[in-house]
Amino acid sequence: MSNVPTAAEQEPGSTVTLLDPQEGTGLVRRTVLPGGLRVVTESMPGVRSAAFGISATTGSRDEDTAHAGSAHFLEHLLFKGTGRRSALEISALLDGVGADHNAYTTKEQTTYYAKVLDQDLPLAIDVVGDMLAGSVLDPGEVETERGVILEEIAMYEDEPADLVDDVFAAHFFADSPLGRPVLGTNETIKALPRDRIFEQYREAYVPARLIVAAAGNLDHDDVVRKVAAVFAEQSATAGDARPVGPRPAGSRPATSTGTVLESRDTEQAHLILGREGLKRTDPRWYALRVLSAALGGGMSSRLFQEVREKRGLAYSVQGYSSSYCDTGLFQVYVGCLPDKIDEVLAVCRAELAKAAEHGITSEELTRAKGQIRGSWVLGTEGTSARMSRLTTHELGYPRHVSLSDDLALFDAVSLDDVHAIAADILSRPEALAVVGPYEEGRSF
Repeated sequence: MSNVPTAAEQEPGSTVTLLDPQEGTGLVRRTVLPGGLRVVTESMPGVRSAAFGISATTGSRDEDTAHAGSAHFLEHLLFKGTGRRSALEISALLDGVGADHNAYTTKEQTTYYAKVLDQDLPLAIDVVGDMLAGSVLDPGEVETERGVILEEIAMYEDEPADLVDDVFAAHFFADSPLGRPVLGTNETIKALPRDRIFEQYREAYVPARLIVAAAGNLDHDDVVRKVAAVFAEQSATAGDARPVGPRPAGSRPATSTGTVLESRDTEQAHLILGREGLKRTDPRWYALRVLSAALGGGMSSRLFQEVREKRGLAYSVQGYSSSYCDTGLFQVYVGCLPDKIDEVLAVCRAELAKAAEHGITSEELTRAKGQIRGSWVLGTEGTSARMSRLTTHELGYPRHVSLSDDLALFDAVSLDDVHAIAADILSRPEALAVVGPYEEGRSF
């Protein structure tokens, strides 16, 4: 439905249909409230649950260096009480209906959600909405959560398989905000003042910068009325603001190559071999996703077979891509015994070079498409996944695409398409991050 206006173009107070019911997609509608708050829903009449979420269009890449981790810090604090409810009352109300509720911060968004029985959706809207609209950011809770986040950072750094991802990003993206960890650092979290967190709340959590999404057994108009009631005060003071559009791409951030080593006394070595990928709106993204599946997406993938099955060099081998508004990554992760790392790297580099020169086989193409088709359909049958999909489309794309249309775009990928993207991506300069028990200066 390419003639549908974007959220920024839509008249406040109006409702549009984004997707008609078809295979893989229910009725998807969007209402823009006065002040720019948008509400997007997908009706799924055959289920007994509903997932409700509110996303702020801000993440860790929007922070400056001195305040790294502030978006995630704010995420924690919004659970700690509002003008209407204490932290205990928030959790007790949601726990009392068996809700699956939490929040997460990424480099480009922060999302708060609750999945409930359909009959409890009004409660979820009221509680989660109140968290975002009426948080008090109590100074005492700020200090309590500061300690919790420092513990979270410590826990994360004790997981080398996770840590290597941050090590790679910090090296590859150098001075770009994409290179900073979402959690921040011990230094920035210890120094982050409550006033700076409140400033971020006041600037980023305004109606025009929020996306409300819900999927399940619901009535769109009823959801809109309940959301409007929760945000009535904020909408009234927002004037004639319109929803912000997808994050602009801008210029691609500078990247670095070469090797970075984080020396740790670990039982395994953990490595990420990566290079620049594609931004999320690049039409070649579908071909890159097929290439990722063929090279490292499952037990029959080329890297898994060559590294683990044929040579027994590692337990975990994965190839994957990720995308942002302006750039992306293609990465290979391996966890192996420390004395196997040179052979692992040699095999991975050889297979990537082979794919760059010759592409993949027709059998690999068929298998990769089948894997993607199955995982996408199975992964989007639940209400939480549908709610997340709505948010993703609003956050990063010019229009909504049905699951059927997405699968058709994957089906249209040819061997020539995959070969072309492999020749491009896999010949780009390489960066390597290693976490393991090696002395500084060791070459890989």
